Amino acid sequence: MFVKLIQIIWTSPNTLIGLVVGSAGLLTGGKAQIREGCIEFYGGVVEKWLEGLNVFGMTLGHTILGQTKTGLRIVRKHEQVHVRQYERWGPLFLPAYLGWSAWLWMIGKDYYRLNPFEVEAYAIDDPANRNADSDDSDDGIDQSDF
Repeated sequence: MFVKLIQIIWTSPNTLIGLVVGSAGLLTGGKAQIREGCIEFYGGVVEKWLEGLNVFGMTLGHTILGQTKTGLRIVRKHEQVHVRQYERWGPLFLPAYLGWSAWLWMIGKDYYRLNPFEVEAYAIDDPANRNADSDDSDDGIDQSDF
């Protein structure tokens, strides 16, 4: 319990960003749910923003943003890897992630798939190999939609 509290505090600057973006989603017709210790937001402006970035999901601390509820089921395991990375790196995660991506882009490499944070997440779960019907992580045990 103490370790989890420290992780929540350590990731809180990034979680706050996610809560602000997620709240904007709620104000524009989006929804939220709690899964695996995270608040997930989908729909509304969150969906439009992620569509513009050409991604199905994004993690910010203990918040996960998704285009749709189904999309979140597909990317949940991958995004949960990022949650654990945030718990290790805390407020240093975003600068480290963006720094790696910038370096890879400057040397002409794939700044997304070769980013070590993504390499770890894809090694554990590649959402491209999943579909919403095969994902069992939406079992309703840790669920409350609001």
